[in-house]
Amino acid sequence: MVSKLALAFVFCSILLFSNCNNRPSDLIGESLFNGMDLKGWHSDIPEMDTTDVSNPFIIRDGLLVSLGTPQGHLITDKPYQDYRLEVEYRFAGEPGNCGVLVHVSTPRALYDMFPKSLEVQMMHENAGDFWCIVEDIQVPEMETRRGPRSEWGITEGKKRRILNLTDGSEKPVGDWNTMTIECLGKEIKVWMNGEMVNHGTDCTVTSGQIAVQAEGSEVEFRKLQLTPITSLSPN
Repeated sequence: MVSKLALAFVFCSILLFSNCNNRPSDLIGESLFNGMDLKGWHSDIPEMDTTDVSNPFIIRDGLLVSLGTPQGHLITDKPYQDYRLEVEYRFAGEPGNCGVLVHVSTPRALYDMFPKSLEVQMMHENAGDFWCIVEDIQVPEMETRRGPRSEWGITEGKKRRILNLTDGSEKPVGDWNTMTIECLGKEIKVWMNGEMVNHGTDCTVTSGQIAVQAEGSEVEFRKLQLTPITSLSPN
């Protein structure tokens, strides 16, 4: 199997004019949460339909917290297109699983749980992977990173995971990570702590809501800052 180091070399060669080693500069934009309540968001927690359980998304000490269970999603009320999203998060206790979903539309489109979207993975030691959720995206070295072409798909039972290109881009559990997601036209780029870890093209969708997951692990968010991109850039 081709190593991630070799894949990264190919990736950066293909994206020479994308300046793949540069992190977007610090940007000023719209904070998606106000540190006091969940205004501007709504929850979709399937278990809450039939069971008297609490919402897993709370504000605590000015942080947005996903308690992990019951599982589901916190989704922006508004859709967005052409933006950079800077996310600062940490697994404060045990390493675990979570994700940021972009271009969100139809709720519960996969496994009666996940909304139609493209997920940028936050699972510890896998941050930056793409997961296709009834939408699709292309990357270089697709068969190496996704598996046999005959098994690709965007629905239940198909190979929907596309591996990121690096190891060691995340900080230790308990430290704050910075993930930057750039959605521009049919492309999505992802940086982890200043290092580009994924770049997809030919997205089947170019706009939608943004969501964070409750997926079994407690995660704290101290920043979800969105900055519109008003024109195409060579970066």
